[in-house]
Amino acid sequence: MSKLFDKTSINGMNLSNRFVRSATHEALANTDGTCTDALIKMMEDLAEGNVGLIISGHTFVSPEGRAGALQAGIHSDEMIPGLKKMADAVHAKNGRIICQLAHAGAHADVKSSGLDALGPSEIKKDEKTICREITVDGIKSLISAFGDAALRAKTAGFDGVQIHSAHGYMLSQFLSPRSNKRTDSYGGSVKNRARFLVEVLENIRSKTGRDFPVTVKLNSEDFTENGLNVDDMLAVSKMLEAGGADAIEMSGGILGAEEKSPVRKGLLKTEEDEVYYRDSAVKFKKQLGIPLMLVGGIRSFNVAEKIVNSGMADYIALSRPLIREPKLVSRWQAGNTEKATCLSCNKCFLPMMRGEGVSCEVDNRQRAKGKSV
Repeated sequence: MSKLFDKTSINGMNLSNRFVRSATHEALANTDGTCTDALIKMMEDLAEGNVGLIISGHTFVSPEGRAGALQAGIHSDEMIPGLKKMADAVHAKNGRIICQLAHAGAHADVKSSGLDALGPSEIKKDEKTICREITVDGIKSLISAFGDAALRAKTAGFDGVQIHSAHGYMLSQFLSPRSNKRTDSYGGSVKNRARFLVEVLENIRSKTGRDFPVTVKLNSEDFTENGLNVDDMLAVSKMLEAGGADAIEMSGGILGAEEKSPVRKGLLKTEEDEVYYRDSAVKFKKQLGIPLMLVGGIRSFNVAEKIVNSGMADYIALSRPLIREPKLVSRWQAGNTEKATCLSCNKCFLPMMRGEGVSCEVDNRQRAKGKSV
């Protein structure tokens, strides 16, 4: 049996294999942030497809931090019943699920929240402030909001949480010298820029206990001028390891970047084209001891197997491939190891724009023509 199907454990969370569903924005929640049956069904289908660990879509921890109108929330106790239904549905299929905690920062959807966007530093456009600099008191309040959200996830029955600190959202913005121009203790050196994130981790630990799995999603680098670089990422990862993080998921790129965004467009024709953050993962594993989940451009079973066998990463994280094929892992385990059918065309965003939630538009169009998929 391939090592990809080893049984492993992360801080007491037992996993049936090394495949992880990497979080994506589903746009399937109610407008108040509560879970819908459709959102719960998506998580249930992933568990039925034998994904070892499911990471929920990003849930906003504070009202001004929501990224979209139909994003799930975890900002109040009113969210707990729906989230519990989600966790229970996954557990009924013998799956494991952790909740991704997020704040959109400067990328917040102000139309949905009705509140000003907040970030590490002020952003102006055409002489108008489109993002206010968050105060130190505001930072402290958000640190507590992350901790409270983690406790809600634990109360709802999730197996752990993931702190979203990638892709140009709030915590990622603080890590990046490009967006963080502060001169106080939360800006300047990489230690100062990571302070917000480290204090979020500490607050979560204080509220959920040491035996509750806490992971972090982190950019390998931002791929932008004066952005977070690989050396910064390694330094931050060491701080997180020392602070008690149980695993790190490595991604890369920031929203709005064209060349190397978090969701790069283009068919990966050969196995050599796959694995976007290969070099950064190798450097990470040489310097750190905590488990690494690697996402980005992995489409082939053989590639996934080589990553784990070589020690480049401990877990294989998949996002877009599981949108088109939620049962991809079970297909591979059954012996059909043909490449994932995802075309990396990013047309899965089109249904979200129509208010229908994320799904494979290629398959949607096939169904519309009366063809089976």
